[in-house]
Amino acid sequence: MAKKSKRMTSLTTKVKDKGPLTVAEAVAILKGFERTKFDQSVEIAVRLGIDAKQADQIVRGSIVLPNGIGKTKRVVVFARGPAADEAQQAGADEVGAEELAEKIKGGWLDFDACVATPDMMKLVGPLGRQLGPRGLMPTPKAGSVTTEVGKVVREYKAGKVEFRNDAGGIVHAVVGKLSFEAQQLEENLQAFIDHIVHMKPASVKGQYIKGVAISATMTPAVRIAA
Repeated sequence: MAKKSKRMTSLTTKVKDKGPLTVAEAVAILKGFERTKFDQSVEIAVRLGIDAKQADQIVRGSIVLPNGIGKTKRVVVFARGPAADEAQQAGADEVGAEELAEKIKGGWLDFDACVATPDMMKLVGPLGRQLGPRGLMPTPKAGSVTTEVGKVVREYKAGKVEFRNDAGGIVHAVVGKLSFEAQQLEENLQAFIDHIVHMKPASVKGQYIKGVAISATMTPAVRIAA
């Protein structure tokens, strides 16, 4: 633990007086940090000037990043008939109805995304206790309740990212891996920031984007000019 603390302290001194920076400058610093034995995930945190207690100011949605996130997502789909066939052809890891619901009720949660056709929500709704805490509950706003299951499965497989602001009004999302080329990370970051900017709730007054920072799994945060 002391070794990790010493490492983090050393890295933090490199960014102490930096920023806010351009996206390109921030990525350059992040990629210049000492590497670890594993490929770290890169995350963005956007602090918003919203009241997270107000339903009309919730910022929630999804985006397919230009260069994916460096991970193949495991996707399950609740569907029947032609929609189930479509999901399987698109590469869904598991497709089903009642039997899939029972499997999840039994504690199986070995997947990263859950998609459902609208007619399946009566079956999926009661799974809120299992799916909700892990952010896996299908919702129309996130695009995971849909009649276009094939399209959505392919999007998740290509790196679709879901997000929702937390109680402090901050949106967190994984935007790639530290092994990505700098340009790939820059493109993903800019796409995400632009997407959040365009999602500004009409009821929000004053400054909307309060701060932006990026970090990798084992690095301090680097601030980006909003």
